[in-house]
Amino acid sequence: MDETLKIPLRDIHLPDPVSGWPPAPGWWGLLILVGLLISVFMLIRKEKRRRRMRVMALSELEALSQAFSRTHDALALAKGLSVLLRRICLSYLPRAEVAALSGERWLDFLETGFGKVKLQGRFKEGPGRALISAPYRAKADIAVGEGQALLDLCGEWIRGLPPLDMGGRR
Repeated sequence: MDETLKIPLRDIHLPDPVSGWPPAPGWWGLLILVGLLISVFMLIRKEKRRRRMRVMALSELEALSQAFSRTHDALALAKGLSVLLRRICLSYLPRAEVAALSGERWLDFLETGFGKVKLQGRFKEGPGRALISAPYRAKADIAVGEGQALLDLCGEWIRGLPPLDMGGRR
């Protein structure tokens, strides 16, 4: 070969390797779709949790009502309703706010109904008054009609509960 024909060429230059970032538009779309599906799933799950307290409380109230209609045991009814209402309140509020309530303060608290239901004094002056003393007596002196009125009052109170937040507090 002739020295005059040599052209100074550079060596072969390879392109940069294909990068994984940024991803193609299809991957972005898939990421957004998965995010939306997870968000919808979480919202559905949150709504089910929020309604669960009310549904469980109403089913327990129905069990108390059926037991009362079978046995007409006013003492068991008063104890059961007192425990049910206290457990519901402990689910919504910190223990320090609810556990120490008794007597008139307990009825005042139940009257507010978490601000959703106006009970017009039916806990303090109506059938709800039995919740102060009846659970602690050897024999409760509640008539069958008064027991049903107490069940109806507690049912109205439970139906007026606000939905429970994810953290278990209102």
